[in-house]
Amino acid sequence: MRQPMATPEQLARPTPRPIRHLRWWIGALLFASTVINYIDRQTLALLAPYLKLQYHWTNTDYANLVVAFRVAYSIGMTLCGGLMDRVGTRRGLTLTVAWYSTVAMLTSLARGFYSFATFRFLLGAGESANWPAATKAVSEWFPKRERGLATAFFDSGSSVGGAIAPFLVLWIYFRWGWRPAFMVPGVLGFSWLLVWRWLYYSPKAHPRISAAERQMLAADQGDFGLAPVQRQRWRDLLKLPQSWATIIARSFTDPVWFFVTDWFPIYLVAKGIDLRSSVLAIWVPFIAADLGNFFGGTASGYLIKRGWGLGRARKAVVIFGGIGVTLLIPTIFTRNLYVIALLFAAATFCYASFSTIANVLPADLYHNESVASMSGISGSAAGLGTIVASELIGRVSDARRIAGTHSFDPIVIVAGIVPLIGMFLVLLLLRNNKATEEGLVRPL
Repeated sequence: MRQPMATPEQLARPTPRPIRHLRWWIGALLFASTVINYIDRQTLALLAPYLKLQYHWTNTDYANLVVAFRVAYSIGMTLCGGLMDRVGTRRGLTLTVAWYSTVAMLTSLARGFYSFATFRFLLGAGESANWPAATKAVSEWFPKRERGLATAFFDSGSSVGGAIAPFLVLWIYFRWGWRPAFMVPGVLGFSWLLVWRWLYYSPKAHPRISAAERQMLAADQGDFGLAPVQRQRWRDLLKLPQSWATIIARSFTDPVWFFVTDWFPIYLVAKGIDLRSSVLAIWVPFIAADLGNFFGGTASGYLIKRGWGLGRARKAVVIFGGIGVTLLIPTIFTRNLYVIALLFAAATFCYASFSTIANVLPADLYHNESVASMSGISGSAAGLGTIVASELIGRVSDARRIAGTHSFDPIVIVAGIVPLIGMFLVLLLLRNNKATEEGLVRPL
């Protein structure tokens, strides 16, 4: 079919200048989205010790607020993963970031337990899209040798956001109260959206991508062999052992991370530590997790460059992370703030290394049309595990406090052991099989 001739206006319009290493600018946007996502969600965790006093909440009440977020987050991960595969990352993330930024600001209008629970539920529904969307963007924009580092980059936004949040949220709280502390972080999302709408397009449609970068990405995508051209159904994905390795990698690690993000300030208070003197201690585990993200992504990428197979390189980091999280357990024997912070930092460093591999597995294994769906399914499973864990943490800690014993000792022991179990299961399930030969998943 003959192509229409360009108009004089189109011929006169200058061609946009390519942006060098455009994929890393895209990675920076995904990182910024994750930072804002975590500042928004961390606001309640940081203000919980004070809101508990104002509204007379027990640990179980607070756990139920956490669960309200997690229920929506868990359901939303699968639904938003499917949404991203249907409408694309650009449009899908625009809708969800606008949603949760609005909800974060509206939380300042909460008047009690039920209104807080409603806003947390709505916030979880919107924020659940970030990881499926970012994982899909990584699968489109990065070759396999860089996917681990790119995933570490955007995933590190969770720890950076968690590290920034105490300084921003508590600073606002101690000067103006809790309502502005919810309002201000929500504004950040709308600022991010302006840049997102300007910069983000798929590689095939982007007007600022260089020819060399486009060719590199096309060549890397060409290694999928017999992969189907349409999105796989959820039930078909769940028949694959690789899918269960992906699900376990998330569901046996995420609850531990959310124990740190949701309960660490309360854990310190239970140890008799004043939060005013421990802001830096709250900050340190998040920075350690940030470093762990980059270690996991860089280490696996380095091993691939040294000639290791993709699967072997990813599994090496999984082993390191699964063993390292057990460093949480010794914190039950001390009340020293610096020792607790150091051990939590070491454990979150190892967790984040494991988590980076858990997040990159959908991009490693699946066709682009199924990446966000698989990421969402694994995120939903992790969310369900986190819901159960949050409820148990609230009930067990309240029961032990009433009994006059250390509230969190058995909780911390379990948190240190569960990722180790997950490590063994991932090593067992993550291997090439008949599905690999048929092109349903990428070889490892």
